[in-house]
Amino acid sequence: MTTVYSKPACVQCDQTKKLLDKRGVQYNTVDITQDEEAYEMIVKMGFMSVPVVISGDQSWAGFQPDKINSLAA
Repeated sequence: MTTVYSKPACVQCDQTKKLLDKRGVQYNTVDITQDEEAYEMIVKMGFMSVPVVISGDQSWAGFQPDKINSLAA
């Protein structure tokens, strides 16, 4: 399962979710402004910006269409 860690009013987060929807990738969304545990987890993983996408053994931050497309393949 794919999880998108995001926050409100985040253009890159919105673009990531929009492309995941377009490619038919199912995902869960976690709002890090509402889930302190999730926020702490992604910081411990070394991420300093959102969105953070975690899918299986892949993880990345930011809007990365090439990686989103690879999830849909």
